[in-house]
Amino acid sequence: MTDNRQQKLDQIVSLLKEAQKIASELGFINLFQPGLAKEMITASILNHEVHTTKHEADAWDPQNPNIKYEYLSCWEGGTFQLDRMFKFPEDKRQKSLQRIRRNDCFFCVVFKKESPLDVKTIYKISTQDILSEAERQLGASSNDISHVGFTIRWANEHGEIVYNSAN
Repeated sequence: MTDNRQQKLDQIVSLLKEAQKIASELGFINLFQPGLAKEMITASILNHEVHTTKHEADAWDPQNPNIKYEYLSCWEGGTFQLDRMFKFPEDKRQKSLQRIRRNDCFFCVVFKKESPLDVKTIYKISTQDILSEAERQLGASSNDISHVGFTIRWANEHGEIVYNSAN
């Protein structure tokens, strides 16, 4: 490895450690848990608070913690996804659907491919629209466990754009 490359790598590691230190002060034990960085970016744009744990709604309204939000994200040209949704058995299906119902609304966030920490568009979508589509997809699935997907086109048709970057 060249000296310049090693210096750059060392600089990245130093910045990551500093970011984790700051995150820990805010209660984020693992800044690098899957999805958290994107949730923090989204919450910053929407002025929401971010949950520090994985098994809660992603964010909430800072004026009213009972108003909960879920964020789904993808790259340009990708698909928003709810992972591991159960069709059967019924108790697990209801628990999966509760991951949707617990939220006041959803935000579907498109990140730029060429600049992966920059948001292109954010769609606000009603919980009922997400729930109806999830139930439709689960009903049509031949698997007991499925990923439920929402295209950007679907989000555009069912949601409202609440953020659009200048570029």
